[in-house]
Amino acid sequence: MSLLGKNSLEALRTLAFSENPGLQQSAALYYLHLSQHLISQLTEEHLEPYYALLQSSDVEVQQMSSLSLVNFLLEGNINRDLVVQMGLLEPILELLELGDSTVQCNSCACIMTLAASEWIQQVLCREGALPVLTLLLESPDSEVQYYSCTALSNLAVNSHHHEAMLRTGEGFLLRTLISLLSSSVEKVSSQACVCLRNLAVSVHIQADIIAMDVLPQLLSLLASSSTDVQQASIALLWKLSQHPGNQDTLTCAEMLNTLGKLLLTHKADPVLVGHAACIIKNLILPQNMQRIMESSCSEGLLYTILSPDVQEEPLHYVIACLAELAKHEGSAFHMLQWMDESLIKCLVKLAGQLQHTEPSFQAASIIQHVICHEKVRSLLKCHIKEIQCYLMNFLTHQEIRFQQLGISTVCKLQEDPEFSLAIRQSQLMEHLERVHQQTEETQKLLRVVINHMDI
Repeated sequence: MSLLGKNSLEALRTLAFSENPGLQQSAALYYLHLSQHLISQLTEEHLEPYYALLQSSDVEVQQMSSLSLVNFLLEGNINRDLVVQMGLLEPILELLELGDSTVQCNSCACIMTLAASEWIQQVLCREGALPVLTLLLESPDSEVQYYSCTALSNLAVNSHHHEAMLRTGEGFLLRTLISLLSSSVEKVSSQACVCLRNLAVSVHIQADIIAMDVLPQLLSLLASSSTDVQQASIALLWKLSQHPGNQDTLTCAEMLNTLGKLLLTHKADPVLVGHAACIIKNLILPQNMQRIMESSCSEGLLYTILSPDVQEEPLHYVIACLAELAKHEGSAFHMLQWMDESLIKCLVKLAGQLQHTEPSFQAASIIQHVICHEKVRSLLKCHIKEIQCYLMNFLTHQEIRFQQLGISTVCKLQEDPEFSLAIRQSQLMEHLERVHQQTEETQKLLRVVINHMDI
């Protein structure tokens, strides 16, 4: 007899709609077995018995039927919208309020999977799923906490639901999620970070989260031995750092040193490196510069660009952050203690890689800001040809900012006799004279146009 044959279906219906718990258990067990072996789609007819099984008064039937439904959804054997269209969402939501933690866990997992559909998200909000899921965050069972939190995280991806999600109690959801950051179960604390990050879209919510003294928990999570926990917490921190009102709180010595340490010890982790660099960049304000310089941030950023393990995308964020730091005179001077042959060589190489537009510009910008120091000039003299090459490319670049950066760098280099001689003997000087002549001609033409307009 086929697993999905007509005879099997009739037998399942008879067992499922029976008032005998033993018979219902047989049907639920059959579906559980089927969910572990089926490789095709489950038909609408085969979903009908679920309506009776999910509403059974027998806990074992509830457990097995809800688990098999989770399996089918996770494996893609069931169309999500069909589950809702057939009226199965109502009994699933009712199971959330029962006392059995296994049933609650399975039901939360069903909703977690169903919530990937935007249409179902709207139905869940309309049917009152949010308050129940929120209350389940306080369940004594960590699995229930995890799956209810994940379901809420999926709903929070859509900012249209945020108002409804946060309506329960006075900040109840945010407070509960923040309390879960201290969970001893890593996947629970990690998922709480994800949910908070998804919710932290508006500056008001970001400010509310910071006001709830979340910083100690985040610092603890960043020091976790779990990569998932570290990545989830730093992604939340990056979101919170975007609000100017939070930046003073986040620019504390412990946070800055933690970010610097992450850069020094996790160079091969693109998530940690990229987010750490973006967070530091968000915190670069005149009033914060002293605290940043007193931390290990600059050291961590500079050593990261030397690492052979760092990936291209996070490297771009690190270079952008360093370029922002170098704009501040005190910070540029502070960087000098780590400037050596290998670091200068790396910056010159990056500046010459014009195929990567932004990193090239930012690396050249760093050089331009530190070039006035004798130590840097001395190190740069080993790379005169490479510097002339990238400066020529900058001067002929179609973007004005590249041309301007090239000109300002040449001006500073000419203050050194050796560089000045090399520039005069190179094509750079010829090109600059040509640009100067073109500029004079352009100015003459502009004056003619302006004078003509005044007549």
